[in-house]
Amino acid sequence: MTLLISLLLGVTFGVGLILAGMTDPAKVLAFLDIGGNWDPSLALVMGGAIGVAAPAYALARRQGATWLGMPVLPETKGAIDSPLLVGSIIFGIGWGLSGFCPGPALVGVGAGYLPAIAFAIAMVFGMEAYEWLMSARGRQLERQ
Repeated sequence: MTLLISLLLGVTFGVGLILAGMTDPAKVLAFLDIGGNWDPSLALVMGGAIGVAAPAYALARRQGATWLGMPVLPETKGAIDSPLLVGSIIFGIGWGLSGFCPGPALVGVGAGYLPAIAFAIAMVFGMEAYEWLMSARGRQLERQ
């Protein structure tokens, strides 16, 4: 039953991304083009998402579990360090160049949209490159 509910929530989220225009790279790029023909409508989408998610998350934290009985992971407030900053910069550059971020890209993959598929392949490659670099860094630190 949990799997079915997860599937329905995922489909609902995907449909919401489509209706909001988050899967349209042109709309996303217009949102990011503050100096040009700026389209602020995605800020309303993001604000609405926060308005729904924040109370639900607060409730789940108080109860210690989600509505599906999954544990709520504790917050890990780490320092703002160089991996976080570099990752944020790479994410922003990728979003600005492609008009995709991971969630809408996966919706595009499901729809068979070739630019989204190309983005998803590049995203997976980047994730694997990160893992490889971090494991190589760990091996290098062990040798010292």
